[in-house]
Amino acid sequence: MSLLSGWRPAVAAAIVWSLLSIPSALADVVVHIDKAAQRMSVSVNGQPRYNWPISTGRRGYGTPSGVFRPQMMARRWFSRKYYNSPMPHSIFFYHGFAIHGTTDIRRLGGPASHGCVRLHPSNAATLYALVERNGRGNTRIEIY
Repeated sequence: MSLLSGWRPAVAAAIVWSLLSIPSALADVVVHIDKAAQRMSVSVNGQPRYNWPISTGRRGYGTPSGVFRPQMMARRWFSRKYYNSPMPHSIFFYHGFAIHGTTDIRRLGGPASHGCVRLHPSNAATLYALVERNGRGNTRIEIY
């Protein structure tokens, strides 16, 4: 005997529909990077959560513009291309470009990188944990 036997189809359909419409526990994370202002804002489910200074690509090393999703994440990463430079809490979003922490915090707020988006190490760790918790598929990176 099924659980729904004897119930009216309309009541059963209403129960099923209500279960399907329960919002996901995962949040939509939007990372907005403003290259002109050298700032990153992060919102969760449309609510502003963080606003941090960043460094994007300096002259000759542009940071790509557009809308991206995280492709790969690495807590510890070292640049094979640029002198084995540390890239803690890397969130790769387009080919070899990533959002990651930097030890060169005095340069945050101005273009300084080879195209990646640099953050203070503690902010990079916070963003990494947020994306890890909510999922790469629920994260959008907007760069303009």
